Amino acid sequence: MTIDELSASLADAHRDRTPVTIVGGDTLRGMGRPPLADAIPLSVRGLDAIVEDAPADLTIAVQGGVTLRALAQTLARHGTQVPFDAPLPGEATVGGTLAAGWLGPRRHLYGRPRDVAIGSTIVLADGTVARAGGMVVKNVSGYDMSRLYIGSFGTLGVLARINLKTIAAPERTRLFAIRLPEHTRARAFAVLASLRVVPAAAWWVQGYKAQIDGDDGAEGRMLVFLECSDAVLEGATRELRSALGRAGVPETRVIDTGTRESFERAIDAYVANVGERSITYRMHGFVDEAEARALGAIALARQFELRADTIVDAMNGDVILRVSDLDARALGAKIEMFDDALHDLAPSAFVIAGAHPSRALLQVWGAAPAALERMRALKARFDPHGILNPGRFVGGL
Repeated sequence: MTIDELSASLADAHRDRTPVTIVGGDTLRGMGRPPLADAIPLSVRGLDAIVEDAPADLTIAVQGGVTLRALAQTLARHGTQVPFDAPLPGEATVGGTLAAGWLGPRRHLYGRPRDVAIGSTIVLADGTVARAGGMVVKNVSGYDMSRLYIGSFGTLGVLARINLKTIAAPERTRLFAIRLPEHTRARAFAVLASLRVVPAAAWWVQGYKAQIDGDDGAEGRMLVFLECSDAVLEGATRELRSALGRAGVPETRVIDTGTRESFERAIDAYVANVGERSITYRMHGFVDEAEARALGAIALARQFELRADTIVDAMNGDVILRVSDLDARALGAKIEMFDDALHDLAPSAFVIAGAHPSRALLQVWGAAPAALERMRALKARFDPHGILNPGRFVGGL
């Protein structure tokens, strides 16, 4: 596929008022409402070219269908990276990841994915090809239009090309798998806040035994991911292990081989379904409230006699809650009532994974944002016939 072909396809759909579903790697298929039955799939996987690679300028331009793995492999040759940190990078596309507004666990260090986008080529609903920004890191005065499409869930246009700024890749990475005995979880969270070398990522995990490394103790387990220079790594390791020992954690397992793979498995787990008998929510919030938010959600799941697997991003405050039951029928009997109760507890909780048929009946985007009417106005301006991913986004956009 070329950008011209994509433009022609959308122009035809606009003329005929035919709804289309934009399809990339389909790795985040559990987000949003299901596509309309009469919507025609429009795959952008054919837009898979590395358009311009400028390592001396720390920039790269790729088409929207390039996978995160292909992007990472290209950048690794120059010792650089773009920290998207989205699930299933071998299938996930750059355009889809940005359109979904996915937030990775290293954003406290490197910023959000939208912060690395410096230019874009967008195909609008009527087939118009629009461009914003360029290949220079500082090239925009006023509002950067590229950011308008990031997080819009494909409802305003299709990200056909994205120009990205890159950063240096770390010299070394190391992962720590920490089994938490009784009465150590809160102290382990406090340890993370006191470290001189800030972890690139850290999670408190309970469950997810088939997906994430490590074994649960009485209070689950913690994974800490460091990336830094050789000169810093050993000192940071001693500091972490010593601080955890004082917190009552007797043993810390160090993973040096396959560290990147372990890191990616933890992120893949965010969207891992248990067949058709699970629904996974994501809740954003302040870091210092994340532990309590997770414990409240776990307690609520137990009230409904649901199994709860939990991932808490200790550096950013995200809580991932996967609830499941013995079979799809048992989950279906409870999930709508649980969904209502969870949104009483955490109004902004939104669904990121789930193959159960009842997902379409849930509050998949949580409480409507304050800016919903402005979002509706933008949708009407950019897509007046409502053909792009109709009904899938927040508020039925």
